[in-house]
Amino acid sequence: MRIGAHVDSTDPLAEAADRSADTVQFFLSDPQGWKAPKPREDAERLRAAEVDLYVHAPYVINVATLNNRIRIPSRKLLLGHANAAAAIGAKGVIVHGGHVNAGDDLAVGFDNWRKTFAYAADSGGFGVPVLIENTAGGDNACARRLDALARLWDAIGDYEVGFCLDTCHAFAGGEELLGLVDRVKAITGRIDLVHANNSKGAFNSGQDRHDNLGGGTIDPELVVAVIRAAGAPVVVETPGGVAGQAADIDFLRQQLGTESHAA
Repeated sequence: MRIGAHVDSTDPLAEAADRSADTVQFFLSDPQGWKAPKPREDAERLRAAEVDLYVHAPYVINVATLNNRIRIPSRKLLLGHANAAAAIGAKGVIVHGGHVNAGDDLAVGFDNWRKTFAYAADSGGFGVPVLIENTAGGDNACARRLDALARLWDAIGDYEVGFCLDTCHAFAGGEELLGLVDRVKAITGRIDLVHANNSKGAFNSGQDRHDNLGGGTIDPELVVAVIRAAGAPVVVETPGGVAGQAADIDFLRQQLGTESHAA
């Protein structure tokens, strides 16, 4: 099992080495901005690396919304990030499930997701797998609760789409972690990546506030159980910089009985 962390994008491979990480996730542009990613000078080195790479799309992307001024730029930006992720040899691009505004029909949001994949197909397809991530908050979210996730997958399941399970988001979003993997796989058929995070917020609080695995409001054994059941690569998005994340990675390896594959 390959375990790593979300890191600064300046030199992801050095960040991986600092944490003895097998996997790194990073942004290719400002996560709060709309600028398209630029080609990376270290693309060849990244493609040749033994470390597995994942790209997290900007937080501003919301392809579900009925607001054209957000939805259309969102799907273009997502396609741009997927192509840029392919250029560096990334395993996938992670994007939040998005939401519609209060009073809008959530069914239209699910169909907007379908249109996003159709748009990408007309443009030659996404360059890498798109992994939709569950989110912690919002009553009009497409991927907070499993009932909504089932409706989303009904709309897009015929496309090549993956799923990223965030333990903090699930817990804060009101989904019990015990047995969660089986319930998710009954809908999606797959879990491609686990974001292993504890939660500063309480169960069903809707708060997207990550904590280190030994802290927070989630029993760390439940996080480990999710990872073990999912059998997917793991990324910690926890605070504390190198020291905090390295400790979380080491904790998971000890609990799971795995060793680092980092070169």
